[in-house]
Amino acid sequence: MAGVAVAKLTPQRHLSPQPPGVAERDLVRASAVVPAADPAAGRPPNASVLAGRLTPLIGGPGGKVNAVVIDAVTRRPLFDMRAGQPATPASTTKLATSVAVLASAGPRHRITTKVVRGAGGGIVLVGGGDPTLTALPERPGGGRPPYASLSELAKQTAAQLKSSGVSRTRVDYDTSAYQGPRAAASWKPNYLPDGELAPVTALTVDEGRVAPAGSEHKTRVGNPPAAASATFARMLSRYGVAAKAGRMVNAPKGAAQLGAVQSPPVSALVEHLLTDSDNDVAEAMARQVAIKLGRPASFAGAAQAVHEVLGRLGVADGVQVNDGSGLSPLNRISPVALARIVSLAANPDRPDLRAVITGLPIAGFSGTLGPPRYTVPASQGGAGIVRAKTGTLSGVSTLAGIAFDADGRLLAFAFMAGDGKTPVDPGKLDRLAAAVATCGCG
Repeated sequence: MAGVAVAKLTPQRHLSPQPPGVAERDLVRASAVVPAADPAAGRPPNASVLAGRLTPLIGGPGGKVNAVVIDAVTRRPLFDMRAGQPATPASTTKLATSVAVLASAGPRHRITTKVVRGAGGGIVLVGGGDPTLTALPERPGGGRPPYASLSELAKQTAAQLKSSGVSRTRVDYDTSAYQGPRAAASWKPNYLPDGELAPVTALTVDEGRVAPAGSEHKTRVGNPPAAASATFARMLSRYGVAAKAGRMVNAPKGAAQLGAVQSPPVSALVEHLLTDSDNDVAEAMARQVAIKLGRPASFAGAAQAVHEVLGRLGVADGVQVNDGSGLSPLNRISPVALARIVSLAANPDRPDLRAVITGLPIAGFSGTLGPPRYTVPASQGGAGIVRAKTGTLSGVSTLAGIAFDADGRLLAFAFMAGDGKTPVDPGKLDRLAAAVATCGCG
C-alpha cells in the first residue's frame, strides 16, 4: 500500500476577523487531504520505549496527569496512565460534540434563518440556531466561507413586502427551535458577563457581540433575539420598509416565507469551533444533534443526543457531558475515550468526520496552539506535526489529538491535567505531545 502523504501547510480559512499583527505562521493549517490513517505507514512504536519517554515527563505514576497514547489505526493502547479514569475535559469536550454533529446532521448540513408573515400585519424572524448569522458586510478575501447575511435576508424580505404593497411592519421573533434555559446550571456565573459566550438561543446575530467588528471586545448582549429583531428592523427601514422591533412569538404554522439565508456547512463550522475553540458554535452544534434526533434542543436534550450518536459510533464509553462547549466543570471524559474519538475521525473510511481532523489546531501555527506554544526547545519538536484540541478551565488543562511519530505511524493521544483546585502548566502537555511526535520507538 502507498505510504502516508506528508502534510503541507495551506492558508487557514478563518471564520472571525483577525487581530492586527498576526504572523503568517498563525494563518496556516494542514490541507484537508492529510493526515490519513494508513495501516501500512510506519512501524507501531514499542510501548516500553514510548513509556520510557513519557513517564519521566509526567513524573511517574504519582504525576497529576491522566494520559493515553493509542495506535490510531488499530486503537491498541501504547501508553496508559489512568487512561480509563474520567477527568474534566474542558474544551476537549468539543471533540465529542463535533463528531456527533458530523455523524448525525452531516458535513453538508446548513442552518436556515428565515422570515415569514406573522399576525396583524407583522412578520416573524425565525431563528434556526445559527450563531454566525452576521449583520456585518462581507469582507472580500476574508479567508472564510460566507456567513449567512442578515442584510441579505432584510433585502429579500423588503422586496417581498413592497411587492405586496406593504410599506410598514413589525418584526417579531421566534426562538422556539431551542428549549430550556439559556445558560447551563453548572456554568460559573461569570461566563456570560465575561463574554465567554452569549446566552444560548436559536436566534443570535454575530454571536451576540456588542461590538462584532472588534474581535478584542468580548461583551455580549443580554437578550440576543431581541437585539437581532431590532437590528433587522433597522435594516428593513434602510431597504424602504419602515419597521419596528416586536416581541417573541411562535410563527404561524404554514406561514408564507418572505426570505431565507443559510449558514456555512457544518463541516466549516466544526473546523472553526475546533481551531478557535468557539463556545457559541459548539453549543449550536450540540443542539443540531438534538434536533436531528428529535430530542429537545436544550442542554439536557443535546447532551443525551450527543451521547446517543457516540454510542452508535462505538465511542461513547467514558463520556459524560452536560454541555457542548466544555465550559461545565461537571463534564467527565476519560483520556482513552478522547483518543478513540480522534482515531475514529482520522479513519479514512469516515470521510464524513474529516472536518474534525482538518479543524484541529496545528502545534506552533494555528488556533489555540499558535505561538507561544511549541516555540520553546522542550516542545518545538512537535511544531507542525501535532494536531490537537486544547482545553482550559480554572485548574484544568487538557490536550487531545493526533501526531505522526518519527517512524511515520499515526498515533492518537490525550493528556488531562488538574483537579480544578491548583494551577496547571499546559506546557507540560505540549512536551508530552512533542515526545510522542518525535519518538522513533519502533
